[in-house]
Amino acid sequence: MKIPTEYSSGDQRFVSGLGLAVLGTFLFALKSIFIKLAFAQGADAILLLTFRMLFALPFYVLVLMVGLKQRREESSALTNAMVLRCLGLGFLGYYLASMLDFTGLQYITAQLERLTLFTYPAMIAVMAWLYLGESLGPRTIIAIVLTYCGVLLMYGQERAISESENLSWGVALVFASAMSYSVYVLLAKPTMQKIGSRTFTSLAMIGSTFFVSVHFLCVCSISEFAKQKPIVYLYGLVLAFVCTVLPSFMINEAIVRIGATRSSVVGSIGPALTMGLAIVVLNEPSSIQHFAGMIVAIAGVSLVAKK
Repeated sequence: MKIPTEYSSGDQRFVSGLGLAVLGTFLFALKSIFIKLAFAQGADAILLLTFRMLFALPFYVLVLMVGLKQRREESSALTNAMVLRCLGLGFLGYYLASMLDFTGLQYITAQLERLTLFTYPAMIAVMAWLYLGESLGPRTIIAIVLTYCGVLLMYGQERAISESENLSWGVALVFASAMSYSVYVLLAKPTMQKIGSRTFTSLAMIGSTFFVSVHFLCVCSISEFAKQKPIVYLYGLVLAFVCTVLPSFMINEAIVRIGATRSSVVGSIGPALTMGLAIVVLNEPSSIQHFAGMIVAIAGVSLVAKK
């Protein structure tokens, strides 16, 4: 039987969106590992975030220029209001969320950071219920409970074995990062659908680079750039291109193709990957409670995905 063309097109769009979400999640999962490696070489949160954004900036400027040229040819110029909206969303999604996340990672393990950040799909479900009128059924409520039980389970184990006095503060910072990113995801989709994911992502990242640079200049000296070990610059480049440029375009395009909820649920492979890398590469401690917390949280977020 011949499959209708409309179904084939929609199915291919879904599969390609799913593939982009999986690969983008894989690259994003590497972020925590490279940040921890850079911290071990003496870098701090704001310096590393500045490296990340400045090294990534040329790629986004290039993509934006190509996108604007195409829009001029199609007579569909961006409005000032749309540009400002993109820049503002960049503040939420790529400056504030990243700054909170990087700072939190100074106090907690990569495993706990990734799992705490992983609560954002549950946050999106609650926010969509509160502000967008979307339903919040029993399955979604169970999913939210499971997600946070998983985080609490790992957090309890971390408190038992960690010598850090700022463990709770680190978790709070990463939790706030997840909340900022959740707001970004909810607000970003309508804008991306209007102007395209590539143009939107470029503008958002350019805006966030501005905010990061202002932050850096307020608290650090430009001479700090020249004082770092060569390996820190390498980690900055990896964070910029491999863990930022590529996955940001992939995830945003996936949001357009398969939706914010499904895209966030695909991220369930991220924490498991980060845990494995953290144990092998960073020699972070692990236990049955760590794995149990991860499994419970992933099970919770997976329930959010099901319609």
